[in-house]
Amino acid sequence: MKHWFITTDGSLKARWIKAFPEASILTPQTLSDHLQPNDVVWLLTTVEDWHVLINAVTTKGAIAVVMSYAPGEREALQALDLGARGYVHTFAAPDVLNQVALVVTNQGVWVGQELLAKVMGGTFKALQNRLGGEEDQYSECLNVLTERERGVALAVARGATNKEVARQLDITERTVKAHLSAIFKKLTVRDRLQLILKLAPVSEQTAN
Repeated sequence: MKHWFITTDGSLKARWIKAFPEASILTPQTLSDHLQPNDVVWLLTTVEDWHVLINAVTTKGAIAVVMSYAPGEREALQALDLGARGYVHTFAAPDVLNQVALVVTNQGVWVGQELLAKVMGGTFKALQNRLGGEEDQYSECLNVLTERERGVALAVARGATNKEVARQLDITERTVKAHLSAIFKKLTVRDRLQLILKLAPVSEQTAN
């Protein structure tokens, strides 16, 4: 298995080399000549026709991971829908890139926790709207939280980032993080994804 990067300027960033010392540059023109099944191709969204190249990569039996300078939910879903196995920030740290590689080469899909939380948050909001959106639907979990923690928990469950929660509630990001730590402990969840999963079933059960 080899790691290839398709970039606009044909160069490798230092962090990519640190993650994959044997990585090489690939161009759209030489793609079909060099790719082998199960190779991993890291494709930047700044490359022209990157969406078309995903199909070219997967057709060869290789794995496509899309890299973006400004990751977003819509672009991530587009990349995955086209067949990419991963979606990550172009400037992700080497250890993160290694995690991505481990996941995608073992039949997994990687979009990053924060982005996944936003996608799941969208699902949570749709469920909440379908069930009426009443806050007392969540009382089983939320009654152990303070009023401020409750506001933070619901905002995060709807997919908001820490910065967005801080802006919505007019508090600092540091305060949001402190509230989240307390929320995770009280609800016995490990992270924001588990928080979403913890709250969504409560609303469904209460509505039945």
